[in-house]
Amino acid sequence: MALMGTSDPSGEAEASHEKPFVLRALQIALVVSLYWVTSISMVFLNKYLLDSPSLQLDTPIFVTFYQCLVTALLCKGLSSLATCCPGTMDFPTLRLDLRVARSILPLSVVFIGMITFNNLCLKYVGVAFYNVGRSLTTVFNVLLSYLLLKQTTSFYALLTCTIIIGGFWLGVDQEGAEGTLSWMGTLFGVLASLCVSLNAIYTKKVLPAVDGSIWRLTFYNNVNACVLFLPLLLLLGELPALYNFPQLGSAHFWGMMTLGGLFGFAIGYVTGLQIKFTSPLTHNVSGTAKACAQTVLAVLYYEETKSFLWWMSNMMVLGGSSAYTWVRGWEMKKIQEEPRPKEDEKSNVEV
Repeated sequence: MALMGTSDPSGEAEASHEKPFVLRALQIALVVSLYWVTSISMVFLNKYLLDSPSLQLDTPIFVTFYQCLVTALLCKGLSSLATCCPGTMDFPTLRLDLRVARSILPLSVVFIGMITFNNLCLKYVGVAFYNVGRSLTTVFNVLLSYLLLKQTTSFYALLTCTIIIGGFWLGVDQEGAEGTLSWMGTLFGVLASLCVSLNAIYTKKVLPAVDGSIWRLTFYNNVNACVLFLPLLLLLGELPALYNFPQLGSAHFWGMMTLGGLFGFAIGYVTGLQIKFTSPLTHNVSGTAKACAQTVLAVLYYEETKSFLWWMSNMMVLGGSSAYTWVRGWEMKKIQEEPRPKEDEKSNVEV
């Protein structure tokens, strides 16, 4: 999913073997650091836009709409640049096809739910609790895989899901004990987790409609989202609230809004970059470690004091997520290493 296009995997493997170990290690460290900085910065910036006392902007749908608009314009701009200046970058040609847009519409509805509930969760809960509030994605992955795809899950993987659920409930209990629990924010976090799982399933179904291009899918998803958000802005009364917003003409406000859109666009790129330079398993481990660092930074930045059990809930969520990633990776490796029956044995069985 890199901006420079998809290259030959064998060529990349040969190139990586030719590079010195120190250079490869430095590249990986830089890519992982870029992912961490982008992801953590996006969360803190969105928290500022959604729930800052100094900003006092109560239009979460408009913030989400604007970020989708920036992403769609960036995709179109990069596509035009690649067309006008061939050789500078390898980016797919983007032309709006209404037939393709309609075929992607079911995914776009789920996509809207995912990004909207994510932002609403962040608006009503603290950054420190944000990771726990959205921690049920893995559980929904297992549940939906069974209900929709009829895929079963091993006992050990289910055990890790139990740890995640336990950490989630302990976190909710401790937030309530400290008087900082938002039931609405927690509900939005659960709905966001559900939509993230549905988004992964629907993405696989609609990718053929855009020739397997993640960038084309990103473009159509965000264009559809911009159109679908317009009636929501009217129904929820956010346009009058935005019109009466004192800082509507502030360059600082629009700069921060645009920066939020840039981070929203960049997170998809750096995620693909991290997977490319490491592996999907390492990416999941990095994401878990990033969530831990993000929680600690939030507690320090907002000068919060948390109990031992509150920290334990975070460790249960992070530990359960890491264990699930390890178990699934081990199971996939075991399947790949299983000896396949030889052709003559298969023919004898068939006869």
